[in-house]
Amino acid sequence: GVGKDVIANAIHMGSPRRDGPFIPVNCGAIPDSLLDSELFGHEKGAFTGALSQKRGRFERANKGTIFLDEIGELPPAAQVRLLRVLQNREIERVGGVKTISLDIRIIAATNRNLEEMVKDGLFREDLWFRLNVFPISIPPLRHRSGDIPALVRHLIERKAKDLKLRDTPGLAAGSIDALMAYDWPGNVRELRNTLGVASQCGKCGILARDIVRDSIGGLAETNQQLFYAVS
Repeated sequence: GVGKDVIANAIHMGSPRRDGPFIPVNCGAIPDSLLDSELFGHEKGAFTGALSQKRGRFERANKGTIFLDEIGELPPAAQVRLLRVLQNREIERVGGVKTISLDIRIIAATNRNLEEMVKDGLFREDLWFRLNVFPISIPPLRHRSGDIPALVRHLIERKAKDLKLRDTPGLAAGSIDALMAYDWPGNVRELRNTLGVASQCGKCGILARDIVRDSIGGLAETNQQLFYAVS
């Protein structure tokens, strides 16, 4: 919820690979039985239900960036296969014999302590060393309130596009102060949901200060779990 995907996308867009694909992967959301197919692809007939060839996330990210979110959730067997990809920059589709070379940037993120997981035998040490090249620690939103104005602009523009609004809503005077004064226990996810509620309640294309405050209050009280569920 601290905005890992936003930061990963910003790294991609600020790099020479910006014209290539940006492929996000939530490692904790893919069932173990589908992990190889999702990451590396498969050939037609590789297993029951494989009715056609499929390009995996790594292959689709070629010439661009793959973002492996929640990498600490990968099971041990998948960690071995990922290490091989990092070392050789090559994959094979499930059921295939052709080696496919890759030219990609790999960004990984987690909310878990991988060093502690290595000590506990839950994460491979060699994979940890491969990943820990340029670590970036992202503090919670309450510790970087100076980021809120830029995040608000970005999130409102994205919400306006999702809602197919003709004009992007603006913020009334004082709204940013209200947003910066809140400590955001739900981090960027909570900020996004708050702005989503305010965008749908606002009139005349303006997110008034009382609407923003009401939206924050709703999240802080009984509706907090609902907003998380629909995010």
